[in-house]
Amino acid sequence: MTTASGDAGEAASSIDLKFLTRDVSAEEAAAVTAVIVAAVGEVQAAPPPPGRSEWAHLRGAVRPHVEVGPRRWAMSVR
Repeated sequence: MTTASGDAGEAASSIDLKFLTRDVSAEEAAAVTAVIVAAVGEVQAAPPPPGRSEWAHLRGAVRPHVEVGPRRWAMSVR
């Protein structure tokens, strides 16, 4: 088992890696570890995805919800 430590900003991240491929050289293990630590650091540093806008929410609609059924279209304007 190979353990790698990287620094993502101020918080240090620790990742435990287990190479299933046999005969991995120290250089190959270091390269793979560096790439994985960098990728994890990018994901941790990324801002969270934006939430749903209040404008897109149904309760903020300008017009009332259209109800389906007999004579509902005529009742919707009253």
